[in-house]
Amino acid sequence: MRRLILVLGDQLDARSAALDGFDPARDAIQMTEAAEEATYLAQHKKRLVLFFAAMRHFAEGQRAEGRTVLYRRVDDPGAPGTLADSLRRAVADHAPEEILCVEPGDWRVRAALDAAAPIRWLEDRHFLSTPAEWLAMGAGRKRFILEDFYREMRRRTGWLLDEAGQPLGGAWNFDKENRKSFGPDGPGFTPGRPDAPDDAITREVVRMVEARFPDAPGSAVGFAEPVTRAQALAHLADFVAHRLCGFGDHQDAIAMGEPTLWHSRLSAALNLKLISPREVCEAALAAYAEGRAPLNAVEGFVRQILGWREFARGVYVGLGPSYLDRNELGATAEPPRFLWTAETDMACIRDAVGQLQREAYAHHIQRLMVLGLFLMLWGANPRRAHDWHMALFVDAIDWVSAPNVIGMSQHADGGVMGTKPYCASGAYIDRMSDCCRSCRYDPKQATGPKACPFTTLYWDFLDRRAARFRGNMRMKMQLANLDRKSPEDRAAIRRAADALRERIG
Repeated sequence: MRRLILVLGDQLDARSAALDGFDPARDAIQMTEAAEEATYLAQHKKRLVLFFAAMRHFAEGQRAEGRTVLYRRVDDPGAPGTLADSLRRAVADHAPEEILCVEPGDWRVRAALDAAAPIRWLEDRHFLSTPAEWLAMGAGRKRFILEDFYREMRRRTGWLLDEAGQPLGGAWNFDKENRKSFGPDGPGFTPGRPDAPDDAITREVVRMVEARFPDAPGSAVGFAEPVTRAQALAHLADFVAHRLCGFGDHQDAIAMGEPTLWHSRLSAALNLKLISPREVCEAALAAYAEGRAPLNAVEGFVRQILGWREFARGVYVGLGPSYLDRNELGATAEPPRFLWTAETDMACIRDAVGQLQREAYAHHIQRLMVLGLFLMLWGANPRRAHDWHMALFVDAIDWVSAPNVIGMSQHADGGVMGTKPYCASGAYIDRMSDCCRSCRYDPKQATGPKACPFTTLYWDFLDRRAARFRGNMRMKMQLANLDRKSPEDRAAIRRAADALRERIG
């Protein structure tokens, strides 16, 4: 064997650098469903189905191209339990002259494989930027934030710029136009998303996951994620045709019982590399050019991918494995049990976690301003919050989850992903959702029997962290509001927060 090419479960890209110059007579692909990858954290059944089904479809596609695929199924007799064990066995069996693999999106996986055999690591061409470019952009700057990166990426791609290189519509982003709630009448009709085609491979995987991982959280019933490139392209086309037009205005709104609304739900397919960020963005840009979607919707969607997603990867790779242990706020609490079970009388948490149990998915504002917000106000250890996110979200990969959770939602990186903590009281949730209407708590109250836990913990968070954030101009208004509270009120809030933690922790 000339080359053994490792293809990991989140590298299902037929145009991968690892497959360049593939010689069917002398090269082979190795793919492994390692039990360790399914169990090192308790992972949602739909997440397991996604990976196993997508991997098996990809392997079949490569075989159809005439390529040898050494595929280890998790339910094979004597299957290797880890990726490293599988690699060692392949080296012993085939003695390849060289082992190739695209850089993993998980430092843990990279370390395990490095310890198993010498590997030539290849740059991941899936992305629109490289970690080296991210580091170079930030070098020597006093400030390097997501907005700076996003504008530079817009200039590099030329997307949504006029002939003079200025942003269309006169603004680099339209975030202020993308914060509308649904109001008292709710979202009305929303088009939903297509079901993934029901095929024999996916049905077999669903049965296997339910049988082999019965204690994993969630259910595999109703699995509808795309697991092939063709399915992912169909989901992209459906989003652009039916939901992109409404994405801009309401991308930050929440409606109970509505998991999709106007969101694309393409993140899982993107993160497994079934489709590329370039083709996703270009599909949205074409819709704008043809008058099928407004500028604020297309810009907001492109910003999530070209800006936030690429920036997150730069943070993860550029700052190295130590990023995972950042804890600038010194948070130590364990995430509460109801974030797994939905057994809480907070309507917004119950709805979001219940949706997670069913779908293994929540859209970005539920992640950041309901679930992530609660974890930060609660004082959850950021690494444990990241583990929780990795366990329950179908689209979670370490490189994207860590900056999203540790950095953006928990502010544990000290301001790399965001210059201020995303902290808010229950009033924000009341403004952007219908959750508070059916909740026993009052978002306006911080103390007393009807006090909203978000509001209590928000004021307690500000009170305990005030000295740290005094120099942050973006926190000036929130701290000024805190300063208006009397010493007696602040003491009462602190007592209420302590009692809340004792009661529900």
